[in-house]
Amino acid sequence: MSSAFEVRGGNRLKGEITPQGAKNEALQIISAVLLTPEKVVISNIPDIVDVNLLIELLGDTGVKVNRISRDVCEFQADNIDLKYLQSPEFKKKSGRLRGSVMIAGPLLARFGEAYIPKPGGDKIGRRRLDTHIIGFEKLGAKFVYDADDNFFRLETTGLKGTYMLLDEPSVTGTANIIMAAVLATGTTTIYNAACEPYTQQLCKMLNSMGARISGVGSNLLTIEGVTSLKGCQHSMLPDMIEIGSFIGLAAMTQSEITIKNAGVEHLGIIPEKFSQLGIQMEFRGNDIYIPSQDSYEIQTFLDGSILTISDHPWPGFTPDLLSIVLVVATQAKGSVMIHQKMFESRLFFVDKLIDMGAQIVLCDPHRAVVIGLARQHQLRGITMSSPDIRAGVSLLIAALSAEGKSTIQNIDQIDRGYQYIDDRLRKLGADIKRV
Repeated sequence: MSSAFEVRGGNRLKGEITPQGAKNEALQIISAVLLTPEKVVISNIPDIVDVNLLIELLGDTGVKVNRISRDVCEFQADNIDLKYLQSPEFKKKSGRLRGSVMIAGPLLARFGEAYIPKPGGDKIGRRRLDTHIIGFEKLGAKFVYDADDNFFRLETTGLKGTYMLLDEPSVTGTANIIMAAVLATGTTTIYNAACEPYTQQLCKMLNSMGARISGVGSNLLTIEGVTSLKGCQHSMLPDMIEIGSFIGLAAMTQSEITIKNAGVEHLGIIPEKFSQLGIQMEFRGNDIYIPSQDSYEIQTFLDGSILTISDHPWPGFTPDLLSIVLVVATQAKGSVMIHQKMFESRLFFVDKLIDMGAQIVLCDPHRAVVIGLARQHQLRGITMSSPDIRAGVSLLIAALSAEGKSTIQNIDQIDRGYQYIDDRLRKLGADIKRV
């Protein structure tokens, strides 16, 4: 029986909250420890299910893991058990975790073989692995798919640098190919590479280990292969999705919240999108202060037409925050069209919001029009279930602003991406408990 959150909405929250380390960076950075036999120390690790599972998986493959504290961990991959990668235990464990695909690049680069399970995880439409596999093939890996047990096997006698144009700027795909290419012979050029801050962090970390990657922060990366990498220390950025979630939460619950250590310079266009919803923010050094606002009004385009907010690869707006923007818009003054381009079924949670009294027209699987209630009617509490990590937190925000009691089931999905979220919100004055 999985647990649920019971939430009584309507409280105004107040106080300071510090975002966790970035989940999506963690999955890349922690996989990169496999590239060297030397010690790697990583700090600001989020204590969440997906990351802990990956650390456990690395431990099972023979990486020495020394958890100095919940957010600092020392890794040393000097004795890897390649046989374990073919075992039923590995298949079972890695199949539960989408991030496990990230260990393929480093394993292929250093040991010449890797195994990838068919991905598990979210229910947000197909997540293809084509970008990863095609990239590995271009570097000279051979790829065998075992249909009996849904398993991909990759092998190589030596990766060779090459030019490649990715079919999509996949973040995990780019990271995986970078990790494979750093130890390849010769120069690899990746065009249409993902370039968001977490990929930049991976490149900075690899360069500190002795890799030669240039073009960091752009969509054209050049990687000169080296023969080996050394250990390093790396600290992760704060999670920008969590920061966006807290900005939305503050506005929706009319709360006065300060987000501490928000890594403001790495947030790109995120603050601007929340400003377009009429949310006020002050940047105080590396903190974001959000004053208590009675109302917020959605801007229109300059010609007066309805605002559209859509996702786009970095430096565009991340798809992970569209669910949050959608929820926050339900109590704004004005209307907005939310256009979710990247995933098929990320918007299917709006039926729960409609049950709560929100005015939303779901046009198709990719587009929804939100007609803001301008706080004329509070949302009302209901019982609901969370389909994926981001929708889960969006529903949590809706519940915290709603009238009466809400029950959110399937919160394992929330725990996969947000650490101790209930404790941290209670400290701000939220009425939330795990049942």
